[in-house]
Amino acid sequence: MVKSLRTHRSLVKKYILITMGVVLLGLLIFGGILLAFAKEYFDSEAEQDLHMRANIAGAFTNQYLTVFDGQYFLDKTKLLQSLVIFSELTDRTFMLVSADGALELYSGSPVNDAVTISQGILEEAAEGKYFAFNTLEGIFESNYYIVGIPLTSKDGAIYSYMFVASSGEGLTAFLKAVVQVFIIGTIAVLAFTFAVVSIATDKLLAPLGEMSKATRSFAQGDFTKRVPLYGNGYDEISQLALAFNNMASSLAVHEQTRRSFVANVSHELKTPMTTIGGFIDGILDGTIPPDKHQQYLTIVSDEVKRLARLVVSMLNLSRIEAGEMQIHPAEMDISQTVLHTVFALEQSIEAKNLEVIGLDTDKQIVYADPDLIHQVIYNLTDNAVKFVNEGGRLEFSYNQQGKFMYVGIRNSGEGISKEEIPHVFDRFYKTDKSRSQDNGAGLGLYIVKSIVNMHGGDIIVRSVQGEYCEFIVTLPVSKNAVGKTQVAK
Repeated sequence: MVKSLRTHRSLVKKYILITMGVVLLGLLIFGGILLAFAKEYFDSEAEQDLHMRANIAGAFTNQYLTVFDGQYFLDKTKLLQSLVIFSELTDRTFMLVSADGALELYSGSPVNDAVTISQGILEEAAEGKYFAFNTLEGIFESNYYIVGIPLTSKDGAIYSYMFVASSGEGLTAFLKAVVQVFIIGTIAVLAFTFAVVSIATDKLLAPLGEMSKATRSFAQGDFTKRVPLYGNGYDEISQLALAFNNMASSLAVHEQTRRSFVANVSHELKTPMTTIGGFIDGILDGTIPPDKHQQYLTIVSDEVKRLARLVVSMLNLSRIEAGEMQIHPAEMDISQTVLHTVFALEQSIEAKNLEVIGLDTDKQIVYADPDLIHQVIYNLTDNAVKFVNEGGRLEFSYNQQGKFMYVGIRNSGEGISKEEIPHVFDRFYKTDKSRSQDNGAGLGLYIVKSIVNMHGGDIIVRSVQGEYCEFIVTLPVSKNAVGKTQVAK
């Protein structure tokens, strides 16, 4: 039980860890994408805002511009006052840069006002495309959003550049807020996922724990344990549980068969061996008088033959179940096989004064192994003779339909009850009547059915209790039909 729980908990733990890992990875990917889009959105908003501020600053800068004899003159005092006021109102930094890149005016207190803006930046600013997040050649201590635009006179000539900067603290604060929300959301999602997955997984894997307990019961020989079906019975776990229960039922049947096998074999071996030992000891110690030695030695001989038949049956059974019995089919006249079998059982037939019907027939060709089919016909005919009533009837019939021949062997008499018919082909099964009349091991009909099935045929039994019993064997009539199972009709 402890091991089962540990196994179950281990699977739950692994499944939860894998699920949590996948969810966390998905959230991290989502968070990365979210931050990237957030930064892009913030950058776009900053660029639009700074461009607007720069254009406004450029507009009123032109108001302080005077052109005289091709020279440009700015009232820098008034312009600086305006830029300072505008800077305080907008929380932006404004810088006027000359055409050669020198810093002329600055709305704040520059960290390094000796810096000269590089030509590459000025070229981008001349096109109105300069936007960056940096220190602008070291003017600022930290990165700023910066936009640069050209300032042109009425004749279109660039006389200066206006740069507008805003602190990156807004972006930092914004991203921190996004990260905080993301972390809180991630923790909430993981907690919810953990709770749901834990409960769902525990219920989902519950049948596995039941199966683990059941398998330990199987190891101890108890095949009564079954796994309850969960859910609607259509999911994989339910199907596995159903298959497991079917396997358990099959194992129970096999275990019962094994026990019956041991019990029956023990009984079938013990009875003739006891008889043989008792009679031999009686002859040796003089208990049985000499004039009766022949009688009892005949009984011993019959018991030895019975043991030999049992051993042969056991060997055939072993070969069949191991898949080692091979068939060597060929065209054969099964009516001749029936005729030879009847001749072999002539004494038993005459002893019961039986009427035999169906021997006078044309050739009935089937494609089968002659030796194995002779064993089938002999076994069925021998049974029919054993259980037919005195002065009764033994009848053989042939009926070819398509690629199969239906051979019927019927005897009059008590027949077989409806309750016993489903079991007549089981190993070691004997009807109540056969227990008193037959000294076989109950393997004959099982072997017969196995041989017929190996040919791709089938065998069924029909019986009306108190009237008759008939076995119908289906066999192929050509090579092409071998292996194509045909149900006897």
